[in-house]
Amino acid sequence: MTMIAPPLHRRLAAEAVGTAALAAVVVGSGIRATALSPDLGVRFLANVTASALALVVLIAALGPVSGGHFNPLVSVAAWWTERHEGTGLTVRELGVYAGAQLAGAITGTGLANLMFERPFLQVSGQARDGAHLWLAEAVATGLLVLLVFGLVRTGRGRLVPAAVGLWIAAACWATSSGAFANPALTLARMFTDSYTGIAAGSVPPFLLAQLLGALVGLALLPVLFGRRSRTAPVPDDARELVTG
Repeated sequence: MTMIAPPLHRRLAAEAVGTAALAAVVVGSGIRATALSPDLGVRFLANVTASALALVVLIAALGPVSGGHFNPLVSVAAWWTERHEGTGLTVRELGVYAGAQLAGAITGTGLANLMFERPFLQVSGQARDGAHLWLAEAVATGLLVLLVFGLVRTGRGRLVPAAVGLWIAAACWATSSGAFANPALTLARMFTDSYTGIAAGSVPPFLLAQLLGALVGLALLPVLFGRRSRTAPVPDDARELVTG
């Protein structure tokens, strides 16, 4: 059965709202955890748990509408892997998806600030610099892309919401950077001077590392999971979760 994608305006709304909700949870839970506990481990546990749970719920709820990307690099990977099928994002749609995600991430960050009696947009002073952090971002992002599209390629797309939430939770603990793994959220987190913020000067190498990691993940996809036939249909459950 071939699925008909919802109208573009509905997909963009889903991406914007989903990314805004995710950003609000990531930033808001960090602010809340800082207020409730002086222990860094407890703060981190609370922030990671809330963020991972939000990912599972948001991807499951909005995936059938827009694909539930909430991440420009996931959208890029979806476009790349589906570019010969005629069922994925076009280049134009890819651009507006990224715009909706970035707008949603900044809005969600601002809402989190407001909910905790802070200015809507702040300037973060939290520097996150160092080659070890950039390597961590590449690893977290590359494995995220490989995980999502490996599941899709093997017909297990319905596992994506849980798998993404579990991977991000694991990667947050296992990497030195805390696994931002999302350019839209990385840029948005410049606008909160809180536990989850990142200084503007630290952002460019984070974005480059995430991009390089995603490219490695895409390169490993055919190595580990084989190449999908251009004539083979994409399983419906996979398409509705990770494509537009």
